[in-house]
Amino acid sequence: MSKLKTGTFSVENLESLQITINSIVGAAEDLSGITAEKMGPTPKPGMADLREWGFNLLERYEPVLTPMCDQCCYCTYGPCDLSGNKRGACGIDMKGHTGREFFLRVITGTACHAAHGRHLLDHLTETIGRDYPVAPGASDVMTPNIEMITGLSPKTLGDLQHAMEYVEEQLTQLLATVHAGQESAEIDYDAKALFSGLLDHVGMEVSDIAQVSGYEFPKSDPDAPLVEIGLGSIDSSKPVLLAIGHNVAGVTYMMDYMETYGLTDKVELVGLCCTALDMTRYKEAGRREPYAKVVGSMAKELKIIRSGVPDVIVVDEQCVRGDIVAEASKLKIPVIASNEKIMYGLPNRSNESVDSVIEELKNGKEAGAVVLDYEKLGELGPRLAMEMAAVRKAEGISGLPDEEEFEKELARCTLCGECRIACPEELEIPEAMELAHAGDLTALEALHDQCIGCARCEQVCRKRIPILSMIEAASKKVISEEKSLVRAGRGQVTDAEIRAEGVNLVMGTTPGVVAIIGCPNYGEGSKDVYNIAEEFLKRNYIVLASGCAAMDLGMFKDEEGKSLYERFSGRFERGGCLNMGSCVSNSHITGTAEKVAAIFARRDLGGNLEEISDYILNRVGAVGLAWGAYSQKAASIGTGCNMLGIPAVLGPHGSKYRRALIAKPYAEEKWEVYDARNGEKMKIPPAPEFLLITAESWQEAVPMLAKACIRPSDNNMGRMIKLTHYIELSEKYLGILPYDWWKFVRTESDLPLSRREQFLKILESEHGWKIDWDKKKILSGPETKFDVSAQPTNLKRLCKQPEGAGQASKASE
Repeated sequence: MSKLKTGTFSVENLESLQITINSIVGAAEDLSGITAEKMGPTPKPGMADLREWGFNLLERYEPVLTPMCDQCCYCTYGPCDLSGNKRGACGIDMKGHTGREFFLRVITGTACHAAHGRHLLDHLTETIGRDYPVAPGASDVMTPNIEMITGLSPKTLGDLQHAMEYVEEQLTQLLATVHAGQESAEIDYDAKALFSGLLDHVGMEVSDIAQVSGYEFPKSDPDAPLVEIGLGSIDSSKPVLLAIGHNVAGVTYMMDYMETYGLTDKVELVGLCCTALDMTRYKEAGRREPYAKVVGSMAKELKIIRSGVPDVIVVDEQCVRGDIVAEASKLKIPVIASNEKIMYGLPNRSNESVDSVIEELKNGKEAGAVVLDYEKLGELGPRLAMEMAAVRKAEGISGLPDEEEFEKELARCTLCGECRIACPEELEIPEAMELAHAGDLTALEALHDQCIGCARCEQVCRKRIPILSMIEAASKKVISEEKSLVRAGRGQVTDAEIRAEGVNLVMGTTPGVVAIIGCPNYGEGSKDVYNIAEEFLKRNYIVLASGCAAMDLGMFKDEEGKSLYERFSGRFERGGCLNMGSCVSNSHITGTAEKVAAIFARRDLGGNLEEISDYILNRVGAVGLAWGAYSQKAASIGTGCNMLGIPAVLGPHGSKYRRALIAKPYAEEKWEVYDARNGEKMKIPPAPEFLLITAESWQEAVPMLAKACIRPSDNNMGRMIKLTHYIELSEKYLGILPYDWWKFVRTESDLPLSRREQFLKILESEHGWKIDWDKKKILSGPETKFDVSAQPTNLKRLCKQPEGAGQASKASE
């Protein structure tokens, strides 16, 4: 770009001239109108400003490191052997290296969401203007993450730019620390990871607030439309246009074109991953009848391509398989890359006419094309789908093996077991193939839901059997019945909902909030998350969902044929099941916890991360579940939750992230906090016991999640309710009474009402507590005392001084 020079120019001889000034580069902007009235100590913090809060958390929740190997291959000094506490050539040890590896994944996830937000924000600003109002719903606190971190409360799309620029600046600083010869202390990498995770929730909030406002998504709507989901919901008699990714900007142009030219009932528009969720939100603020359909999560990508159903595939960014073009080209399915982050080596046809691109792709001259001009993309997608449907039908192109091919492939299997070894989920593929060869397809059919669609099994098969296609061919009946309903993403929780439910959450009478988020890398299939959600919904927990997990919750139905979204309310209330939206809508989950502190407890939000996080950690019973987490984005989302005092449970693959944050419940000194009323130390129960942990099975995870909702500030009724659920779920799924249930008992009123006498006897006989049996009261024994007015805090600065303390201090001086 050439440098602009200062000077003057004359317009007196020009007619009908209009000059529009967008923004003045270098001009000082007045931010007073969007700056919080009461500002906390850390507006727009750098990585060092929140280090002490990070250390505060890490002191209790000590990192447990799980390195993938003993070597460091980060620079040309290496590879270095770091086993046995050895240091590498640069001086780093295994702890520092593992901390860096985890941190690198977190900033990668943060950057991914921030870049998504930057693209959306710039595009919307260009098309509808900087002054377009931010309108996420009926709330005064519209951007809690942004306000808490930056101290700004944006009112327009232009205002969101300030938050985006802040995130980008901090990301640059954070990225610099992973260079060789920079940071080496594991604890500082952990603190930086926590800070980066926090930034991720700002970037996500910018993304979703921008698209909810600009694309007329449902605005905090508990009754957002129900949308068809599942492979069986697709009408393959029509041309099928498949969108894959996370950035819906380009897809909206295809939807506009289809609506303008009356194609919504002539072309089947379906989607995978978060683009699918967001295109079902487009223009749904008015609750019109949705026509776009959701296929499912990333696990379905290769499955639907192998089916041969799509006629055209349009990809944008994030969580898109690297072999889409290779797989699609086998079935003559053109691929359109609509975002510069994924171009697949395809020719750029952004400057060509739509007709010429259609001709080129229809004739198979290219496997696909890059089209970054959204006006052209809007026309190209639907038109090409109609053209390709006719071509592919005429050529008789089909995907899955027919009956004869299926039997031939089964006969070729040698039962060597290499596929099972390669499978990330260790599925019993050889046994299923053997049974299928004998005429029993049930075992192979059962693998359809358990299979994550990675095709690693095919890479090692000595006979080159298309194993994934075999599983899908055996599952045709199951696939045809895979039809259900998922609620379109509702957006953030309103201030009014917080006011109504906040007291129940803080007191504990609503047992807790379970946020089910993340990817589809499940250990035993997607029904696990459905089972978990259903259990907690029946027990009146509030379940919030987003992304791939939100889709999988809606994929299954009860005996009456209803999905969870049909059975349970979409409101933020006890027993509510809320689909917040896509991946970037995770910011509304953390925003909900922040709103509880700001609205219900009247804590100042602006630039006040420490106090808000401290409040959430001690008072708000919320926990996250990322049961199928695989991506760097999942790492950054979860780590941001941890910085806010929200614990998270990962599935069996979670240890591959290399780090957990687990406290020692037996270390009494770790479970002392201040009482903000007077600054005195007070003991609290080991709650929550972890910030990040993995579970091996969903049955193990359920009681773990229930326990993670227990908080020091629970009142008697709340503690009794939470303890009842924890004990019952442990007995139901693990067959045992929890080993630590008694640690959460402060008075007899905390005990489950129906079993109070039973537990009093156990406390007396096994733990030596003294019981007044006439009154059935606990006389002595509890490690923690109940005080309904206690105000637990980890921050000394929030404590009030006892009367006379200030004068005594001055006298001593």
